[in-house]
Amino acid sequence: MVEKFFVENAVQAKEKVDELTAKGYSTDDIYIFAHDKRRGENINDALDTEEAGMKEQGFLNSMKNMFSSRGDELRSKMHGAGLSEEDAATAESELDKGKLVVIANKK
Repeated sequence: MVEKFFVENAVQAKEKVDELTAKGYSTDDIYIFAHDKRRGENINDALDTEEAGMKEQGFLNSMKNMFSSRGDELRSKMHGAGLSEEDAATAESELDKGKLVVIANKK
């Protein structure tokens, strides 16, 4: 089951991660996305959550993302984390507004 949330900042992301871990998700099941790459990396590091990488996307998509726009890369990574392509596009538009996207996916 995949759950998706939009939050305003890292404090709200932390609260959401705490709620999700209380529901039985491990931090390995939780992904946080930000439009700014450094912001996303910093939040994932601070909250010990996952970054969608080759494991979630596959080798070819990971390589393709090296040459894609940030929006294309984010949609691909969110799709790899469990969202449908439509949901990933909607989530990417929320990232454009400065929000964070929290995805929980038990695999």
